[in-house]
Amino acid sequence: MSQVTNLRLLFLSSFPLRSSVSFSLISKPRSLSLFPVLASSSSRKPRKVPHQPLSIGRRNHSTLGGKDKGVAMEKTESLDFNKRRLEGKDKNDLPKTLHLKSRKLNPANTISYVQILGTGMDTQDTSPSVLLFFDKQRFIFNAGEGLQRFCTEHKIKLSKIDHILLSRVCSETAGGLPGLLLTLAGMGEEGMCVKIWGPSDLDKLVLAMKSFIPNAAMIHTERFGPNHDSNVPAILDQSKYRDPFVVMDTEVVKISAIILQPRYSAAKPADMSVLYICELPEIKGRFYPEKAVALGLKRGPKYRELQLGNSVKSDYQNIMVHPSDVMDPSVPGPIVLLVDCPTESHLEELLSVQSLSSFYADSTGNTPEGARTVTCIIHLSPASVISSSNYQKWMKRFGSAQHIMAGHEMKNAEIPILKSSARISARLNYLCPQFFPALGFWSLPNHNSSVPGTLTSNEVPVSRLCESISAKNLLKFTLRPYANLGFDRSGIPSMTAPSEIIDELFSEIPEVVEAAAHISQLWQRSSIADDGISSVRDNKDMVEEPWFFADTIPTCLENIKRDDLEIVFLGTGSSQPSKYRNVSSIYINLFSKGSLLLDCGEGTLGQLKRRYGVEGADNAVRGLRCIWISHIHADHHTGLARVLALRRDLLKGVPHEPVLVVGPRQLKRYLDAYQRLEDLDMQFLDCKFTTEASWVDFECVESNNGHNSSGSPISFQDMNNDKTGITTSKIDTTLFSRGSTMQSYWKRPGSPVDKGVVYPIMKNLKKVLCEAGLAALISFPVIHCPHAFGVVLEAAERINSVGNVIPGWKVVYSGDTRPCPELIEASRGATVLIHEATFEDAMVEEAVARNHSTTKEAVEVGDSAGAYRIILTHFSQRYPKIPVFDETHMHKTCIAFDMMSINIADLHVLPRVLPYLKLLFKNEMIVDESDEVVDAVIVAS
Repeated sequence: MSQVTNLRLLFLSSFPLRSSVSFSLISKPRSLSLFPVLASSSSRKPRKVPHQPLSIGRRNHSTLGGKDKGVAMEKTESLDFNKRRLEGKDKNDLPKTLHLKSRKLNPANTISYVQILGTGMDTQDTSPSVLLFFDKQRFIFNAGEGLQRFCTEHKIKLSKIDHILLSRVCSETAGGLPGLLLTLAGMGEEGMCVKIWGPSDLDKLVLAMKSFIPNAAMIHTERFGPNHDSNVPAILDQSKYRDPFVVMDTEVVKISAIILQPRYSAAKPADMSVLYICELPEIKGRFYPEKAVALGLKRGPKYRELQLGNSVKSDYQNIMVHPSDVMDPSVPGPIVLLVDCPTESHLEELLSVQSLSSFYADSTGNTPEGARTVTCIIHLSPASVISSSNYQKWMKRFGSAQHIMAGHEMKNAEIPILKSSARISARLNYLCPQFFPALGFWSLPNHNSSVPGTLTSNEVPVSRLCESISAKNLLKFTLRPYANLGFDRSGIPSMTAPSEIIDELFSEIPEVVEAAAHISQLWQRSSIADDGISSVRDNKDMVEEPWFFADTIPTCLENIKRDDLEIVFLGTGSSQPSKYRNVSSIYINLFSKGSLLLDCGEGTLGQLKRRYGVEGADNAVRGLRCIWISHIHADHHTGLARVLALRRDLLKGVPHEPVLVVGPRQLKRYLDAYQRLEDLDMQFLDCKFTTEASWVDFECVESNNGHNSSGSPISFQDMNNDKTGITTSKIDTTLFSRGSTMQSYWKRPGSPVDKGVVYPIMKNLKKVLCEAGLAALISFPVIHCPHAFGVVLEAAERINSVGNVIPGWKVVYSGDTRPCPELIEASRGATVLIHEATFEDAMVEEAVARNHSTTKEAVEVGDSAGAYRIILTHFSQRYPKIPVFDETHMHKTCIAFDMMSINIADLHVLPRVLPYLKLLFKNEMIVDESDEVVDAVIVAS
């Protein structure tokens, strides 16, 4: 084992890590981020390199031991360059700052509109975003999870965004912010950033993000409203914020805000809501010089005075000349309100805001003299609030204003937000419905029966004087030019039925019909009974299928039940969401025994709702027993807060236990900081305390009934001072042993753990695992970044029909890693090994540099460990639909896709399906080398 440790130290010392960094080895580094290492794909194909078989005792790729000294120096320089960029320094090692964009604006000659982005109608998992568009300036209100993916789908350029304004600071409205900031920071050579505005507790969100976004202080933020950290009670301080106060005033728009906060004393920071008022300047009417001359005016300063709205005395006539004498009437600037009123308590505050009276119409619906006419109101409030009589009466007070209802309503649920992903899912469902069930939103009833501009029975009935429509994705309301004022529905996606997609598939790949029939026969001929898999070894019908006997079916699958385990891949891409693959998340469905999540990247909740439907996903979230996070990179955990917040809301008032979150210790810093915003109703346990050595120590304590070696109860001080009579040194694995490169990250000052707190949480975890039918959840360190882990899940033993003991199944998930002995050892005899395969085989150097694995390396790990089935995931987004792989060594392996659902009873069929999946993408197995594809490896501090 010492030899392995020394080799690991050699490997780590070759790539000095500062902040969980994986450096890129490319000849001309470009588009590298200050926050992550973000590198656009090279325009050239990667150089082929000879691949060496995986060896536990030798990892000597060309990047580790180059023969040519000049090449080695060039690679070292490349690593140094990437390291500087990661740390936010320029080529002179000076601190680098992301600057806000500066644009020259013209309020008179511009196009302007508001547009609905990602209403969440098919998933209802986040608050919609609203784009306020000008030719040279863009504003986005709210940035919920999935915003980045939606914009990628519909070619909305995030690089053009100048400001993001939050109506509330919570997971619902800001869950997509971390990923968005990371992506923007990696765009172009210099990186980009935006200014973020929000209520005063925005600083708490920024503080939380600092735990995993390097240089988060570079985020430009502006907060306003009552300060909850002040000694002055917020209830006494907030009255002054009921009047509009100017947030920003540019040449093209003035944006004001009104703070809404319930008056109850227990108000939390996330309870603060903002009503935004966007006022475009009026456009002066045309000036006619000939009229001025006819009224006796000389050319000169008086022309300017008239254009500014001032009257002047005629130079040649004894009269006063007024602006209306020589100019067309001014065109008033449109006014847009964005209203986020999340609860009845907020509504009480909204109704008490007197300053809004200047926008109200009279009882006849006409605008009183001196009042300002509101053009459009976008309601982000939920249907439960909008449907109240008080809210409806308030809406009527705005006379002829156009109302867009953008809250969470069951509208257009059959129109998927992410049509590209839904299209692939429908095609996969046709080919292999056993592994790709129909998506949940297509099973919902049709709610799209309304005619644009009319009300249906489930819409809010507002005044006949105004128009109210339900928001649809990409719906526009044009503000300028004035001649086009009103709704623009031209960009709204049309409804897509699965039958249309399948007809297109038949035309494109006619042989898919025969392929689907062959796949159907696989299940019919594998003799799956209702009570599980019968003894396929004795089935004579299977003789002509030699692939069934290529490897022995594990004993743990004997008479397995279909309600025992299902593995659902919610996200199978790396770095950042794309059109076709979301970022990492795996749902472990144990059916009546509950469920677990392995990683929880941004958009995990939305993916759950697409897979199971809104109600089904809510039940899945209620049933979560544990969420396990592999490491602190953003593509693995930024969906966590949203899932936890929904579970909290669903179980409010119901007796329940907090969900257990197991993750690296940096994740606790993020969650602790975030919980200052909203309660996440969770218990946290460091992965370090779920290693095999930690469980051994825990079982020793358990066997002594909580007593130390002298027979006395283990006290708080005993746990902290290791006076338990138990050897705890095993907790530190060889990867983090004394003197190792990573030891400084593992044992930083300030890292002592209160073991008196850890022990009861471990006891609780053991109880949760037992109730879920699991014998073990064991974390093990892997080679990716400091505090990166893989995990083993083992089911409890069971008794078969004749009384024999059958071992439980074993599922291993690698997280992000290079091939390493710890992973191979943990995967011994695994029923399923889920292994990351970020890069194709030809990109070994890239994989080594970034501490990821190639497809072949992942398969070799599974072969070395004797795993029964290997499922590859976490593919680089340079492979938009299906990764590049060599089919010759995939005899027990399959490629994962988003929404793929694998029942343990079907594992024996799994590899046989892969060639058919390849057929489905036969025209699309091309690496995407365009500049639009950003192959990012997100890193953390």
